[in-house]
Amino acid sequence: MQNLTMQLYTVAEIRAIEQAAFQAYQLSATDLMQRAGAQAWCCIQRHFSQAHQLLIVCGVGNNAGDGYVLARLAKLAGVDVHVYTVIDPKHLSGAAQQAYQHYVDINGRFTKFTDALPMCADVIVDALLGTGLSRDVDDDYRLAIERINASQCPVLALDIPSGLQADTGRVLGCAVHAQITVTFIGLKQGLYTGQAKAYCGEIILASLDVPPDLLTSSASTTSCLHRIALPPRAAYAHKGHFGHVLIIGGDVGYSGAVKLAAEAALRVGAGLVSVATRTEHALFLNAHRPELMCHGITSPAQLHALIARADSVVLGPGLGQADWGQWVFAEALQCPKPMVIDADGLNLLARQTLHKSTWILTPHPGEAARLLSVSTQAVEQDRFYAVKKLLAERGGVIILKGSGTLIATAQGVNVVTQGNPGMASGGMGDVLAGVIAGLVGQGLSLTEAAQQGVWLHATAADSAAQQGGERGLLASDLFPWLRQWVNQ
Repeated sequence: MQNLTMQLYTVAEIRAIEQAAFQAYQLSATDLMQRAGAQAWCCIQRHFSQAHQLLIVCGVGNNAGDGYVLARLAKLAGVDVHVYTVIDPKHLSGAAQQAYQHYVDINGRFTKFTDALPMCADVIVDALLGTGLSRDVDDDYRLAIERINASQCPVLALDIPSGLQADTGRVLGCAVHAQITVTFIGLKQGLYTGQAKAYCGEIILASLDVPPDLLTSSASTTSCLHRIALPPRAAYAHKGHFGHVLIIGGDVGYSGAVKLAAEAALRVGAGLVSVATRTEHALFLNAHRPELMCHGITSPAQLHALIARADSVVLGPGLGQADWGQWVFAEALQCPKPMVIDADGLNLLARQTLHKSTWILTPHPGEAARLLSVSTQAVEQDRFYAVKKLLAERGGVIILKGSGTLIATAQGVNVVTQGNPGMASGGMGDVLAGVIAGLVGQGLSLTEAAQQGVWLHATAADSAAQQGGERGLLASDLFPWLRQWVNQ
């Protein structure tokens, strides 16, 4: 077993690694299957050490073969093992057929699955479908998954919970809810985004002793995001060293959005923060947060003067799409400074076909759908494809928010493993935009600011949720945690 590593792989990349192992290191499919079953057995011993009854549900292909290897090892160790198989095992081939035969040779029990599973096992092992699934689950497989989920027993999934699409994290009709997923050779990218986060439970990597050079030489450009600490500040530092951030937005009724973004920029260390907003809002925004410099703007000249003094710009929080928001957007878009575009800035941008290298776009799936002229469902079906397409069409850095946020840059895609459902509340995106702009103002590149900003934002939300729970989590609850984490 290995701890979670950073690199993520598609199914095609894992298969290429397997083929390279077969050719360069004389490994066979049987070797890898034996190792997979052995590592799964180790996982059960470690996490379910009191288990005396093991129910393994086998399907087709190598995933079933892994299950039969596990069944044999558990039975030899004295565990009460029962295999339920969705297909006639005689239809298995290659290494999987061999694994089945070895299990039968020690008088291993198996029953053809019809429409029922015992509800009294210490652990159920999902060895149904594996990573090759590409269409919706149906017939006996759907029924088996439903029975597993209804059992209320702890579930260990082999390689991936059956029913998940390994490259996208999409549920194909239905999927197994696992407490633990032991995944083999390398981490599959679909385990970490979209719907998959609700199905995988704890993810454990079993490399099967595949030589590390095969993994590092893979063509994969996708990885889990990791933290890079900011450098300590010089003793002689002053506010001019840490950037001047300008937040643009806040039409009538939406002043809170710019306040959240502006305070977030301050909380991650921006030296100065200005707000360009409706004249009606400027005075009370400053009264509630006196560290902000708030300006009511009624003309392009006022806006351009503020932009000229800024090091980074946020465009969109509370901007609206009425006349005021439209002219402000059109004028601000001429800005040559690094810019974060969020909220209604993205909705207005969707009406244009601009491409820039100097911006960070932060859409949620609905905004991404408008930018791509597709449905929100299409975005969620393949979040990796959507974020890469946005990068190709719009340039800069793209942050596709949601469960398992994705960050696309010219170097590849990062997946964010932090974050929680409590973040599904108003203002969270405004805070993220301010965090990122605050980091850009302090000298981070667009890529670094996007990566570290998303990490800080999600980690602060996790800390806030851990303290008080997910329900009722407010965007402003992140502020003390942002300050704490940016200083660690």
